[in-house]
Amino acid sequence: MIKQHLNLKLNQKLSPQQIQLMRLIQLSTLELEQKVQLEIGENPALETGKEKLNENEILENSEELSSDNSNDINVDDYLNDDQPYYKTKSNSFNPDEEDKIIPFSGGISFHQNLKSQAQNLIISDEETPIIEFLIGSIDNSGYIRREIDELVDDLAFSQNIYTDVKQIKSLLEKVQSLDPPGVGAMNLQECLILQIKRKIKKDKLSDLAEKILTESFDQFSRKHYEKLIEKYNINKETLKSVINLISKLNPKPGGNLTNEYRKNQIIPDFILTVENGKVEVALNKRNAPELHVSQNYKEMLEGYKIASNRDKKQIEAVNFIKQKLDSAKWFIDAVNQRFDTLFITIKTIVEFQKDYFLSGDEKDLKPMILKDISEKINMDISTVSRVANSKYIDTPYGIKLIKSFFSEGIKNKEGEDISSIEIKNILEELITKENKKKPLADISLSSLLKDKGYILARRTVAKYREQLGIPVARLRKQI
Repeated sequence: MIKQHLNLKLNQKLSPQQIQLMRLIQLSTLELEQKVQLEIGENPALETGKEKLNENEILENSEELSSDNSNDINVDDYLNDDQPYYKTKSNSFNPDEEDKIIPFSGGISFHQNLKSQAQNLIISDEETPIIEFLIGSIDNSGYIRREIDELVDDLAFSQNIYTDVKQIKSLLEKVQSLDPPGVGAMNLQECLILQIKRKIKKDKLSDLAEKILTESFDQFSRKHYEKLIEKYNINKETLKSVINLISKLNPKPGGNLTNEYRKNQIIPDFILTVENGKVEVALNKRNAPELHVSQNYKEMLEGYKIASNRDKKQIEAVNFIKQKLDSAKWFIDAVNQRFDTLFITIKTIVEFQKDYFLSGDEKDLKPMILKDISEKINMDISTVSRVANSKYIDTPYGIKLIKSFFSEGIKNKEGEDISSIEIKNILEELITKENKKKPLADISLSSLLKDKGYILARRTVAKYREQLGIPVARLRKQI
């Protein structure tokens, strides 16, 4: 018996051009610049800079190319197709508008800084690649999060360098002598001890801090202060001084340099200005060079058009030229669409959050989700997400990530929608003002927020507290 089944499937397939557009949209301005340079290097039909136009050449209508060869290409059809001129040249939104350009400094990366310092170390030629390997193993926080044995094995397999644990430990000490203090540590305990040892001014307090970190780190980290007072025969004031000293140490010695480097790499995609109660936004075209299709490649097609004999090699050459010209047009079109998409998205976001951009007060931020913007601009939520997640805007109140303007909505007692950002600010303020000897638990924070008119469950308070990077009450306790 034969059974027949009918299966219906609905598939959405994107064209190569659409895929290319989506990829361009999610790029930052710096990444776009790199992408443009890569595309220019790969496609000789794509050029940058001002295009020198000759209206009497190439693009004017000409007679039909007659040929009996069925494999031949009608060059006139290609040269005189209905492709709009704007698709062969990158555009700007307003020719009369002044381009908004934000310069930036490149800075030096965290690892580049360490390698530069390592040049002053007294080491042999054989030890140099090991030092470089150890520096390369340091993460952005400043730690080497691998065991010594694993480092020895990695050197043997990846670098073909055979060493032992003793040599690695010796060279690791040299790496740990670099700045900032604490860099190259294997864990937090070692990081803090390294910083204490590097203190310029040594005294009894720093010696006691080093001793506590070395001998009683677990008790210290778990805030078992009474045990520490008893073990080291000290009073509360002395322990407070030790805690204060240790709290000033940097748990992420690589963080400052890494963050500074990242800041230097941020190029705002948009520039917002506020003048006389009016908010204006423009695109930063710092890394958007003018693109156009190569005139030389057009002339090469014109040369084929007037040629009397067309052999197989000529046809292959024309196919290659046409492919490159099409690719150049597609890329230019995608770049133009990227700008259009970014511009209409940011204009809608700015209009939605106009009150905030006028005042700069986060209390004026309205609850806003991706759907709110996508519906207004008639685009997919994923497109808005790509814009929000990777783009920055330069405002009078600093450089902001577009994503930071999106937040959930919570209703207060009056039924008004309140941004979760406002709730987080109030929550942070409550924790800052709490009695550090008896820090507030999440349920207590929930009750205090309720008194202020914000009804939140304990789990919601815990979620916001974690998003703010604030530990639980037990870990916030001080003596």
